Amino acid sequence: MRVSVLPRPVCVLPLVVMLVLACVPAASAQPASSAGAATTLVVPLVPADDDPRSLWLAEGFALLLADGLTALGRPAIPRQARVRAFDALELPTSSTLSRATLIRAGQVLGVQHLVTGSLSTTGDRLMVTVRSVDVEAGEAADVVDEQGPLRDLVAVAERTARRLAGAPALAEGEAPQAIEVPPSLEVFEAFVKGLVAETPATQRRFLAEAVSQAPGYGRAQVALWEACTELQDHEAALVAARAVPPTSRFFDRAKFASALSLLALERYDEAFAAFSALNDERPLAAVFNNLGVVQVRRGEATSGGTPAYYFNKAAELAPDAADYFFNLGYAYWLERDMPAAIYWLREVVRRRPGDGDAHYVLAAALQETGAAAEASRERDLARRLSSKYTEWDTRATADRTSGVPRGLERPSPAPDGLPLHLDSAMVKATQQEYQQLARFHYDRGLRLMEQQEDREAASEFRKSIYLSPYAPETHLALGRVLVRGGRLRDAVESLTISLWSAENVEARLLLAEALLDLGEPAAALTHAERAVQLAPKSTDARTLLERVRAAAAEAPTSPAPRNPG
Repeated sequence: MRVSVLPRPVCVLPLVVMLVLACVPAASAQPASSAGAATTLVVPLVPADDDPRSLWLAEGFALLLADGLTALGRPAIPRQARVRAFDALELPTSSTLSRATLIRAGQVLGVQHLVTGSLSTTGDRLMVTVRSVDVEAGEAADVVDEQGPLRDLVAVAERTARRLAGAPALAEGEAPQAIEVPPSLEVFEAFVKGLVAETPATQRRFLAEAVSQAPGYGRAQVALWEACTELQDHEAALVAARAVPPTSRFFDRAKFASALSLLALERYDEAFAAFSALNDERPLAAVFNNLGVVQVRRGEATSGGTPAYYFNKAAELAPDAADYFFNLGYAYWLERDMPAAIYWLREVVRRRPGDGDAHYVLAAALQETGAAAEASRERDLARRLSSKYTEWDTRATADRTSGVPRGLERPSPAPDGLPLHLDSAMVKATQQEYQQLARFHYDRGLRLMEQQEDREAASEFRKSIYLSPYAPETHLALGRVLVRGGRLRDAVESLTISLWSAENVEARLLLAEALLDLGEPAAALTHAERAVQLAPKSTDARTLLERVRAAAAEAPTSPAPRNPG
């Protein structure tokens, strides 16, 4: 039985829904249903001594502290989401970061509190010092000091969490109430070492040690699933996920993980049944999305509903997730419904202007409808964002195809996504009003940028870009803010789009500077040379060109420019 679906589902959004990611454009999953309640970012404590145990204890204590705060009503961002966020922000997770950098990370994640601290050991005794910082005000609360025997690690973490959360203290000798106690300190040590290991293979070794000592430790089994999945050993990952007992609080996460492993193993009927069972228990955007992915990969002659039906349901539940819009547009492309594909893919590039796949598929759909000029414009932008689209075009010319490959659908990797600070507003107006409103947000962003309020300025620029996706001056202004904030990879994306829309010396210089700082002098050289061509009397342009040439000469094996022109 095939479930019908409107070619252009209007129930998800009105004509324009303004959704602006305040900072993390690369996140792939939808925000968790609880993401709005995530108020705290707990970062690993800093070892205050040379004891090797402090290296894993620093991460492990932060993990337990986040669990305790969440249970006590101050929800903390889960470790996996924190790691993904820091990766998206190009921040290292294994080195000490300044307080200012951590506060900025907290701001862009939209949390209210940042918890930092230090940890040391003396013999078998553990001492911790933590404090909570108000992210917006930058004000720190009183220091919280706790200590106790190392074997009572969980109890120390719970006492610390209760003091931070303002919760009643435990009675003398009372067991922890908010934090789940691991099977043993040795098992927890192996588990944490697996989390922080540098490579998936090393992660797998430590996590396998943990689950061998405690087969029912669901948290470690789920982590082992992640490591095996990273190693593309989906059979072993499936075994790990299925080993999580129903009594574990990670059982629901394990069921989702099992279904993902079945999907990766191309056991599509089983994957569809597994995701359907999850959907019967609790409808989630990620589950609907993955049901759509299964249907895409099963092929056309399958029962249970069209891919577009499921992607539409996912978009209804998570209207902030551009990936679901991409999947919906891509599904319509596969169904050869070009108007619907164009509609949804345009929504993607409004929310995520640097999504090259969306620009490329949109170009192909526009070409099919006869909009050759607009199609050429979208394809050109895709090529500037990545060289892979030039390769796709080359294959398409040889094969006489559209160039759009199969397999672009995007599965949700987890039932809950990266908590993002989102700024959403509904706008219903004429096209002229869109441009006026775009200008309003652009002008407001400029004022905020002058006041050094970069996070708010970036939010305003993104609102403007939503309404006017290809305005070069707005992408340039956003690039300035991102460069100043040290988010160079995101800045490269914005400046590339700005230059694609209109030539500009300042954009060339900023882009060259960003690429140089990213260690890509060959790519920077193209833009520095172009800046000098455009402004031969500019001292700044000539000085930068000399720096870039010197850096390029010292790195003769640098890769070819990624963003030519």
